Amino acid sequence: MDGAVRDPSFFDALETRSAADRAADLSKELPAQIMRAKALAGYATSLANVDPSRITDAASLAALPVLRKSELGRAQAANKPFGGFVAPPEGGFAHVFQSPGPIYEPGHTSADWWRMGRFLHAADLGADDVVQNCFGYHLTPAGHMFESGAKAVGASVLPAGTGQTELQVNAAADAGSTAYAGTPDYLKVILEKADEMGVSLGITKAAVGGGALFPSLRAWYEARGISCLQCYATADLGNIAYESAAQEGMIVDEGVIVEIVTPGTGDPVAMGDVGEVVVTSLNPHYPLIRFATGDMSAVMEGTSPCGRTNMRIKGWMGRADQTTKVKGMFVRPEQVAALVARHPEITKARVIASREGEMDVLKVMIESTGNDIDAYSASVVETLKMKGAVEVVVPSSLPRDGLVIEDQRTYD
Repeated sequence: MDGAVRDPSFFDALETRSAADRAADLSKELPAQIMRAKALAGYATSLANVDPSRITDAASLAALPVLRKSELGRAQAANKPFGGFVAPPEGGFAHVFQSPGPIYEPGHTSADWWRMGRFLHAADLGADDVVQNCFGYHLTPAGHMFESGAKAVGASVLPAGTGQTELQVNAAADAGSTAYAGTPDYLKVILEKADEMGVSLGITKAAVGGGALFPSLRAWYEARGISCLQCYATADLGNIAYESAAQEGMIVDEGVIVEIVTPGTGDPVAMGDVGEVVVTSLNPHYPLIRFATGDMSAVMEGTSPCGRTNMRIKGWMGRADQTTKVKGMFVRPEQVAALVARHPEITKARVIASREGEMDVLKVMIESTGNDIDAYSASVVETLKMKGAVEVVVPSSLPRDGLVIEDQRTYD
């Protein structure tokens, strides 16, 4: 592989498995995880009729229902704190976290529970590093997630948390911080404060998450001699995907299965199309099955030149909740999915909201091999609860950008 950006070593042998070996391992791990989930109260209804032995890969997973955060929140309200979706380890969980919503998440201190070590290793953090961890330690789990990852790669941690920038600068200088963990932009704030104070810091590595790392900001860090890589992780699932030194997309973590689906449905999109990220966790203590993140991304073809062989995604590409108010009524992605499901010849639909004068206008673009405008118009009224102009186009002519509801109105 000429020109490849290979890491000198890998976190473990899982990262470089062949596709056949990864599929063989998954065919054993996934049925066992579905069996664990079926035993939990939270899945009593949704997985009641599922045969775990038949769920052996991502394709068979697609037949199962999607679990949304709103459903998890309702379950937790009725069955505190975790809604019947956890199988605690012996001795129970070490932590209970609360994220905005509120949504409660379990946490543990054993064996890199959130699998962040894989990302920190790819970012070249190790035993010689002191990590200034600027993720929060209060209520939410991010600080603990990255501390657990640092422990997995043998790095020391300065648990700095958020805020108090001048103190952050002094602590980084005194403790000899060589690496930063936190949101992408806060390191810049620390470095600029250090410049203002006339303090020289030794930070040369950054592992960031919780927001988009814009190319201009990465370039700013690189100009100061800091290598900055990002991950995609959530409080519920832990690490989902991460960058390596190759900086070509984000490599899916070995402890999850990622699907890209049409927003509002659980239907996988075609390779390369943008859709909602749905994740199945292989964590035996928190078996989230087809958990909808609400984030948009797309699969990248091929494998990373760094030598890691798992699937890659393009990173964060917006939010999947495209709910839009038109003519005083909300239109939701699941309503568009219901419209498509009414007619087997329809392959895709796109609702477009615009303005003419001072009035909202609704248009529905439908990919179909048929042309029954009257039937389609009636289905629009029944599913969207309002009238709209219907235009039929040939299959594969609508954009594959993940949008099922497009709002063309301006609000300036």
